[in-house]
Amino acid sequence: MEAVEVNGYTIEPGADLGGANLTRADLGGANLERANLERANLERANLERANLERANLTRANLERANLVGAYLGWTDLTEANLVGADLRGAYLGWANLVGANLVGANLIRAILEGARLQGADLEGVGLTEANLERVGLGWANLTEANLVGANLRRAILEGARLQGADLEGAGLTEANLVGANLTEANLVGANLVGANLGWANLKEAKLTGARADRNTDFPPGFDAVATGVITV
Repeated sequence: MEAVEVNGYTIEPGADLGGANLTRADLGGANLERANLERANLERANLERANLERANLTRANLERANLVGAYLGWTDLTEANLVGADLRGAYLGWANLVGANLVGANLIRAILEGARLQGADLEGVGLTEANLERVGLGWANLTEANLVGANLRRAILEGARLQGADLEGAGLTEANLVGANLTEANLVGANLVGANLGWANLKEAKLTGARADRNTDFPPGFDAVATGVITV
């Protein structure tokens, strides 16, 4: 899909659409590689399988937008509004989502490897089986997030809020969870081999069947065996 007119705007790679009103626009499959969409209004827009590689979506409004299968590799989504957005299966590798609002978004099986989400709000987000390897989630809000089966290998979760999060079967190999709040989190069957949970809050967290090794660092005084952690 090359240059087309939508709502009076030319949709093409590198387009300057800063501040554009594209509410409910049908941009399915559109090629917006390297486009400028800073502060654009894309609320409820259809961007299914659109190409937004390296686009500038800083502070854009993507509330409840359809981004299923969209390509957002290396895209700048700093402080973007993605509340309730559908990002199932989307590619967000190495994207910048610092300070973005993703409350209630659906990121099931999305790929976010290497993405930056420091300080982002992901409360209640669906991240089942998502790839979050090496992602930066320091001080992010993941309260009540669903991370069942997610890959968080070497993820940075320092100081992150994970109260009530579901991490059953998640891979947290060599992840940094220093100072993270995991109160009432579900870590049943999670892989914690080599993970650093120093000074993390594990009050009432469920760890039955979670795997750890001698390189796993738990908070001072924490009895891993008593909580059902398996040493491998």
